[in-house]
Order: sequence, then structure tokens, then C-alpha cells
Amino acid sequence: MSGTFVGMPSFPVAAKGAVHDTTLRANLRHATHTIRDKRTKAVAELADWQQLREAGKQIKDHTLRHLDRYLVQLEESVVRAGGTVHWAADATEANRIVADLVKATGEREVVKVKSMATQEIGLNEALAAEGITAYETDLAELIVQLGDDRPSHILVPAIHRNRGEIRDIFRSQMGSWGKPAPDGLGDTPAELAEAARLHLREKFLRANVAVSGANFMVAETGTLVVLESEGNGRMCLTLPETLISVVGIEKVVPTWQDLEVFLQTLPRSSTAERMNPYTSMWTGTTDGDGPSAFHLVLLDNGRTDTLADEVGRQALRCIRCSACLNVCPVYERAGGHAYGSVYPGPIGAILSPQLRGTTSEIDASLPYASSLCGACYEVCPVAIDIPEVLVHLRERVAEQGGKGHRLEKAAMKAASWAMDRPAVMAAAERAATRTRRLHPKNPPGAGAWTESRALPEMPEESFRDWWKKRSR
Repeated sequence: MSGTFVGMPSFPVAAKGAVHDTTLRANLRHATHTIRDKRTKAVAELADWQQLREAGKQIKDHTLRHLDRYLVQLEESVVRAGGTVHWAADATEANRIVADLVKATGEREVVKVKSMATQEIGLNEALAAEGITAYETDLAELIVQLGDDRPSHILVPAIHRNRGEIRDIFRSQMGSWGKPAPDGLGDTPAELAEAARLHLREKFLRANVAVSGANFMVAETGTLVVLESEGNGRMCLTLPETLISVVGIEKVVPTWQDLEVFLQTLPRSSTAERMNPYTSMWTGTTDGDGPSAFHLVLLDNGRTDTLADEVGRQALRCIRCSACLNVCPVYERAGGHAYGSVYPGPIGAILSPQLRGTTSEIDASLPYASSLCGACYEVCPVAIDIPEVLVHLRERVAEQGGKGHRLEKAAMKAASWAMDRPAVMAAAERAATRTRRLHPKNPPGAGAWTESRALPEMPEESFRDWWKKRSR
């Protein structure tokens, strides 16, 4: 994949081009409105939805408070079931572990289940540097890979593509990755799905190594869980001899009873289904059934630092349902690529700056990629208060300084000084009203505001003076 998220411009700059792409806007509007309307109906079927939402929140918060204990329990359970656990502090370490495990098998290709954690660390690129080819098997991820593109949505990574564009990608690129597209391929969903199925079948049958993520990990048994809709995950998780799962440390839940809550809320929040079509679970290894070797790579990569933030840590509750993206007016207009992260939309705006820090231009801008309307909080199945975290991260960015923030800080300090002194404030108000015709429409330092808004006109007299006249 040629494009990366490294060195991308700030969100406003990246989004400016996206909002003028009419095809992109139409694709996003159609897809997000369709998904969120179906979700609303699916959620309304459950009379106890709010109780399930609160239960999910409490389970996640409890687990995060005792994450050290549950991770140790998880490791013990996985090892007891015949698996091997590896700990990765960052992306570099995780990529090295996976590459070494693949090379130890003597293989030079792997099949992959859709995994945001491996996208987060750039695993495909790291494996390619070691001479190992990773084949995406999720339909949307396949479209992204064949199109030399980047994912733009958590649930539907190719949401920015329409059927005609997908047909053209399949026709031109499938042959260079394996079995070519059928002659005369059309753009109906059935034809496109069949072309992908034929293309992937040979890869499933010859692959000896698979790489996956996981939606959940159950500490008491060492069981991993993947929810998917196409069956490609089931193929990857059962056919190869070696299975390597790369999972963020926050994905652990203590018990099977806890898992029951999320198996109700995740499908309805993501695909608007009562039950996920394919829910695959595996625990270690079993002779004659599934992979003979299982490796679990537990990924930190900024999660421990996020956990230390009392406000920001709630982002680690996220179960990657994408409901917040589908209701966000900013995401609908800007698209996922503008966020410069594998995690786009409202959740990406609070998760990426915490995992990666706010030193880069793109990460420092993400907390501002929101209107703070609160729609994301209302639909979140684990009640992450995204607006609260956005404001919290904006404060962090402001404290870092920078020319613009230093000017803002100086202006606020001057305003505070004046407001503490009634006589000074009164004199300033009179001076402002008397010189109102001379005020510039675009005052220095306010360009970000006045570029799309008009400054309110100064009244002929201040409220203070008006009140004095009225009192007399």
C-alpha cells in the first residue's frame, strides 16, 4: 500500500479537499445513512438496550481498572490451552515478532482476517520489507489492498468506493495479485462477491499461516473471539497450520458472562443485525482440529499511556462498532482519510492522539475535528463520552503551546485582567463602541473563525451604558 498515514497534513487541510469530492460525498452519505437507519431499528427491538449499554460500560471500566490482573490471567489460560503469548510494547516490536514467527515456518505469504491492530502498526508493510506477502481476505479490505488505497471506515473500510469503482479495481488489479477477475465482470453485488470468492479461494487452500485480530479475549479461558459477516475469518482461523493473532491489550474481558453483553450490543451497533453471521471462537490448539500452532501477540503501542489518563482512558472501552462514524456530520462530509489514522471518525479523533501523542500536525488537529454535537455519545454501545474527551484533548493541545496557542493564551490573560477591573472594562467597552466603524472584518489571529463566519457587529452602546440610561 503506497499511501501511509505518516506525515499527513492537519485535519482541516485534508478535509478541505474531501468536501469538494462530490462522488465521495455521495458514497458516504448513502452508506452512513443506510447503516444508521438500520441500526436505529435494530436497537429499538431491545427494551433493555440502555441497561445493556450501562453493563458494557461497567464491564469495560472494571477490566481497565484491573487490566494487569486480567492480562496475566489471560496469558496463563492461553498457555494452558497450548498457545504461546508474546508481549509487544510498540509497533516495531510487534512487527518483528510476527515477521520472525512467519519466517520460522518457512512460508513467504500469509492470509489475514480484517484486523485494525495490524493496520495500526503497519504490519503488511513490515512483512513486505521482510519478503512476506500478506493477503487481505475481508472483501472491503481486499478492495482497499487491490486499489493501493487506505481504509476509511472501521466497519466498511471501502465505504468511499461505489460499485463501479470496485468493478474497475477488480478488473485491472486482481490478475497481479492472483486469480484475475472473470471476463465481462459487471458491478452487481453478486458478481463482485463471486469474483472475490474465486480470487481468494486459492489463497485459503494454499496458505499455511494466518494473521488475525480479535474483537474480544476471555481471560478465564484464554478464548479469542472474531465477529465477521463473510466467512473469510472462519477460513483463515481453521485452515492454516499456524495462526498468529495480534490484539490490543484493552480487548480482554474477564468472563464468558461478560462476553454475552457485547455479543448483543456489537452486532446491532455495527451491522444492525440481531446476531453476527459468523462468530468464531478458539482456545489454544486442539489435535486434529484447526491450527497446530497458535501465537497471541498482546499489543500495547500507547495503550498503557492512555490508561493513565483518567478522562481519556474511556476511549479504551471502544469495541470498534463504528456507530459513532455513521452519525457524525463531520465524518459524513470529510470522509475517513482526512483523519490520518486507521481509526477515523469521532473515536479516531480521541483514540489516535492518545495512542500516538499530539506532537504531529495531524494528531494535534484531530481533537478539533468535531462539532461537539454529542450524537456519537448517544449511539455508543459502551457510553464513551467522546465530546468530553475531545474537550479534554483540546486542552492538552493548547497547553503544548505553538504560536497560535500562545497568542490565544495571551489574549485570554488580557481579557481576564480587564474583566477583574470594572472601571477598565467599562472604558474598554466605550472605546470599542465609539470606534466600531473602524473595526476590521478579519482581525489578526482570527482567520480560522472569520474564514467561514462573520463577526457580530458592535452595538452603538454597551449594555452597561444602556442600563444606566434605563435606570435613570
